[in-house]
Amino acid sequence: MFGKFVLLSCCACVLGIAGAAPHVPASGAQVLERLPGGLAPARRELQGLRAALGARPQDLGLATTVARRYIEQSRRDGDPRYLGYAEAALAPWWSQPQPPSEVLVLRATLRQSTHQFGAALADLDTVLRRDSGNSQAWLTRATVQTITGDFRSAHASCMRLYSRAPELVVQACLSSVGSVSGQADASYERLRQTYAARADAPPELRTWVATLLGEMAARLGRPNAAQAHFRDALALDPLDSYLLGAYADLLLDRGRAREVVALLKDKTAADALLLRYAIALKAVGAPGAAQASADLAARFDAAMRRRDTVHQREQARYELALRGDASAAVRLAKLNWAVQKEPADLRILAQAAAASRDPQAAALVRDWLAGSRVEDATLASALAQIGDRT
Repeated sequence: MFGKFVLLSCCACVLGIAGAAPHVPASGAQVLERLPGGLAPARRELQGLRAALGARPQDLGLATTVARRYIEQSRRDGDPRYLGYAEAALAPWWSQPQPPSEVLVLRATLRQSTHQFGAALADLDTVLRRDSGNSQAWLTRATVQTITGDFRSAHASCMRLYSRAPELVVQACLSSVGSVSGQADASYERLRQTYAARADAPPELRTWVATLLGEMAARLGRPNAAQAHFRDALALDPLDSYLLGAYADLLLDRGRAREVVALLKDKTAADALLLRYAIALKAVGAPGAAQASADLAARFDAAMRRRDTVHQREQARYELALRGDASAAVRLAKLNWAVQKEPADLRILAQAAAASRDPQAAALVRDWLAGSRVEDATLASALAQIGDRT
């Protein structure tokens, strides 16, 4: 079902805030985790699929099904371990000179999760040379190109989805690109209308699109509309970690930190959600703020010992918002910006540039705004400070 494919394409967004590299099991026999009784249906399904794959590790159809389900679960939970499990499921084909196309698409999705964007695009190009009608490859390709700021190519990839994907998927792809490249208002309105007209779309797809609409509305300076979209998405899936992080950011921007504490208090397994929870606790002066910050510091330290750089955007935000170290924040924000260029990456770069008075970072922000024509009301405060201080 295409809703599941859409979740795969969104993995980069999630993993950008996950803050940890995936653990890859040494073998299919390794115990990954002990799950409690009363499992949620999704985890019961995963447990059954994992057992079946253990008995038939060379079954390509089963292996790709397991990998897709793990990727979806990683997106929903914000847990990068599931990505390692997905890679382990594909181990018999992973290092082959010419893996099957379905493996290449999944490998590209997993590679983008660790910022191996060039390798991901190479895998997708191989698939598309074999089959120019592979809609998942075009969608994943558009996602990678958008993350890296290649908007012209991303738009072209989205256009290849026409007649190959449902209307809502095509419009979500095109609007995601247009909303960050000078067509924010028109992109938002087209996607809003298409979403309203497709109430019959799968819940997974509607959750994704409602989240996109919430983010677009926030950047357009329409917080009430953004909140309505996020609440629509939460009604469909109240545990989606990416959605929770996006909604928490809106609430923090509106000075509603107490609501963030209530929203995330029992959802801090994901590093990105712990970060927002710690920021909210600090904002309200809660006694647990110092411990939450210390827990986050330990996670970042562990990531650095693993030489994991996927977490740099979130770590830059941690340094700025929780430790008050503007120089560390701008260093990390610039390193992150060299790799990926989503609105959240631009925002922390602008905020760190303003706080540190770093002229190089300020120039990066100005140049990107001029070249991309991105419209983002959430940057206003930082941009005003950059103008005053650099």
